[in-house]
Amino acid sequence: MFESFLSNVNLETFLFLGVACFFAAFIDAIAGGGGLITVPAYLASGLPAHIALGTNKVSSSIGTVASSLKFARSGKINKEMLKQMLPFSFIGALIGVKTVVLIDSKYLYPIAIILLLIVLIYTLLNKKIGEENNFVGLTDNNIRNGRIMAITIGFYDGFFGPGTGSFLIFALIKIFKLDFTNASGNAKFLNLTSNLASMFLFIYLKKVNFFYSIPIGIIMIFGATLGAKLAVTKGTSFIKPMFLIVTTIVLIKMILESMLGIDVGGLIKEFLINIL
Repeated sequence: MFESFLSNVNLETFLFLGVACFFAAFIDAIAGGGGLITVPAYLASGLPAHIALGTNKVSSSIGTVASSLKFARSGKINKEMLKQMLPFSFIGALIGVKTVVLIDSKYLYPIAIILLLIVLIYTLLNKKIGEENNFVGLTDNNIRNGRIMAITIGFYDGFFGPGTGSFLIFALIKIFKLDFTNASGNAKFLNLTSNLASMFLFIYLKKVNFFYSIPIGIIMIFGATLGAKLAVTKGTSFIKPMFLIVTTIVLIKMILESMLGIDVGGLIKEFLINIL
């Protein structure tokens, strides 16, 4: 098995991906946005684009499992709440993946930019948002809104993706009155569900390099666990600033790519290659 691994993997590329994806998993576990690093890293590795995306989805899903479990063991998730939303997130992602084959995802850029800008401005202006956990229980109203949110953002994640973590955290705070720590924990499970839906489809289409995805996924477990542990320990006072930073970076990236035609992904690839 080890000989097979060595014959199918470039060690320099593997080390490059290991370092980049470890850091990405650490950031993603706290406030989302890990894809900003992992996708360019896999593309920079020399894998064909479609294989790079599928391989990234597998390893990222493995890392997200680790951070989700850490939040769960720390009591930062609500199982009854998630039961109401997870199936909708999964279905939404499947529809999103199927739809992106028919429609160019670039048409979603303006909508996503406007929504991210609203999330960012609203969070900055409402300084108390997400600082206290004011969840009082499930109601017909918040369950209905939660399901609509789950299928909508699940669709967005399968169809497009950037900013999914920010949208989930913000939506959970608004709908269920959670604080940032609990919103991050529950958002991880919703994000994991939509990731798994996409991952299964990539595997079905045979667009995954398992020689990279599984070992890198194991490395991401350590980064994700460390990030989730830090998030749980530091709490909202740490997660909220990270949320704002990651949301801002995602927003800037999308504006530069869609409005100014700057290949931010390419610049990140160059940067990663130079430093790693």
